[in-house]
Amino acid sequence: MDLQWFAAEDEGKTEEASEQKLSKARKEGRVAKSQELNGTVVFLFVVAVLILLAPWFYKKICEMMIFYFNNVTAQKIDDARFYYIFLRNLLPIVLPLSLAGILAGVIINLVQNRGFIFTTKTIEPKFSKIVPKFGEYFKKTLFSMMGLFNIAKSLLKVAIIVAVAVLLIRLDLAKTLGFLKAGGIDLALRSVSGMVAQLLVVSAVILIVIGVFDYVMQRREFKEQMKMTKQEVKEEFKESEGDPEVKGRLGSAQKEMLSQNMPKAVRESDVVITNPTHYAVSLQWKQEQQDAPMITAKGTDNTAQTMKKIAAENNVPIIENRPLARGLYADTEVGDIIPTSYLRAIAAVYAQVGFMNKERNKKST
Repeated sequence: MDLQWFAAEDEGKTEEASEQKLSKARKEGRVAKSQELNGTVVFLFVVAVLILLAPWFYKKICEMMIFYFNNVTAQKIDDARFYYIFLRNLLPIVLPLSLAGILAGVIINLVQNRGFIFTTKTIEPKFSKIVPKFGEYFKKTLFSMMGLFNIAKSLLKVAIIVAVAVLLIRLDLAKTLGFLKAGGIDLALRSVSGMVAQLLVVSAVILIVIGVFDYVMQRREFKEQMKMTKQEVKEEFKESEGDPEVKGRLGSAQKEMLSQNMPKAVRESDVVITNPTHYAVSLQWKQEQQDAPMITAKGTDNTAQTMKKIAAENNVPIIENRPLARGLYADTEVGDIIPTSYLRAIAAVYAQVGFMNKERNKKST
């Protein structure tokens, strides 16, 4: 037996799913969803309507049975009228229950999907759907944690509901039979109705607990399925960076302004080097962690002016050095350590920063 058959399909997927992958999955109709919870909510709505309208349903059923018993030997009623009367009495019973089920299905799907999703991906014809891979099917249903969980969940659900049904029957059977022996058919029917109502309520509670637990498990499973390998993350980044539509939508200045971390990065920087008007680059050096200063933010034009303003408001030294500001902006990205070719110039900047800080401290004292 090939033991690789049992190996995890998600091996190597260690990275959390990106927003791009989750968005694509959503467009294809793939979201974290529990069918168990769907069924539970539909069942709850139907049971609620059934209990609320029970007296009216009971009346309608009695009227229908009385009609049939009275006309079972009647010759004047043809088949067409017979079925018409049957539907006329049955529809008022079935329709509210059906509408409750449909309404519940729509509501719970909207909640689980977090909005309306329209896609044709799930109904597109695929050869793999017509000719299923039985090995893969059995692997997923029998030899996976989720498959075992689904089997255990179904068995537990059936076992608990059957046990509750048997218990209720044992408790109420003697009373119901006593009513029948005494000729109280109406009382016997009411006893059975009460027993059924109890069973429905208990079943609903059990299904709610199982449904919520299943929803948590399905979300966890979906999150695991959506995980990415490091290679997938790199490829997705390259695709996004090379997409002309993305580049057109996010120009350099706009992209810089979209960085929510820029103000914080400038406030925590050691120094801001400026052009002085068109370029600004902020540096921070954590000597215990880094061999050289790191670029924490950079920008041009309006972004550069914003960086200078934030630096001035937070007493971050601002040093004008046109060639250095231009060079760092062109040759580095945010998060980069200063290239060795700039170390001498940066050393001079930090010496100037040290002098400025001393002067400021003297004035404050």
